[in-house]
Amino acid sequence: MPLSSHKRFDAALEFAAQSVERTMERLLPRGETGEARVFEAMRYSSLNGGKRLRAFFVLAGATLFKVSALSALRTASAVEFVHAYSLIHDDLPAMDDDDLRRGKPSCHKQFDEATAILAGDALQALAFEVLAHEDTHGDPAVRTHLVAELAKAVGAHGMVGGQMLDMLAEGQAAREMSIGAITRLQRLKTGALISFSCTSGAILGKASESLRMALAAYAHDLGLAFQIVDDLLDIEGDAAQLGKTPGKDAAAGKATFVSILGRERARAQANLLARQAAQHLEPFGEAADLLKQAAEFVVARQA
Repeated sequence: MPLSSHKRFDAALEFAAQSVERTMERLLPRGETGEARVFEAMRYSSLNGGKRLRAFFVLAGATLFKVSALSALRTASAVEFVHAYSLIHDDLPAMDDDDLRRGKPSCHKQFDEATAILAGDALQALAFEVLAHEDTHGDPAVRTHLVAELAKAVGAHGMVGGQMLDMLAEGQAAREMSIGAITRLQRLKTGALISFSCTSGAILGKASESLRMALAAYAHDLGLAFQIVDDLLDIEGDAAQLGKTPGKDAAAGKATFVSILGRERARAQANLLARQAAQHLEPFGEAADLLKQAAEFVVARQA
């Protein structure tokens, strides 16, 4: 990536993170009532951390269709609330059992398991509340479309289904998994929310089906590249860089892209997928340059 475009992308990613964080802060509940503890846990787990890459995809996609900043930021916030919920639940002892997230104690370590579960539940509900509000879009049909697509992305046929497959991909069952099975697992667990993030701007902008499908194809390849790099970082990264505990997949005997392909083939596959992802953006021309640079960022990242 040329230095100038690298700096432009970094600036855009930072701007997206700061903008959506301010919006999230306003949307999150606060107060001194009896339920204040769950408010605190929601804020602890969703603010002040993360690259906000999914929010960036929402905002960058929305600019292609001249969507208002308010609509895009509210949608990006909803995505980040869902993502935060998924991380809280993923870290629970019954799931991945991780004590570290984004460089600080996981929600259930900072508070307790029951509070963490409730905070995750509340963040998921808040995401749909935000999308359904008229401030997100003036057209009720658009809001309904957003709610329906996010529900599909995070439900039993999306992120939750992928998490179930991920839990089954440990130990004895892992040795029987094919690359096709791992691809499907990650397309659901990680890729479905990334796909919604990339295509929500097209929904907000009432774009043609062909343009929405171009963004969906971009998201498909980008999501797989993202997960392959995650698998590599789990082996090669350290806790200070990652902000979470590395080496957990190998310790659990979990099937991953790297365990099946090996490091070099996995890295080559990630690079190939990133190039393919960028090619899907050709219908948008130079307007999609930031999304193309995002594909390069995904495979070059160190955390």
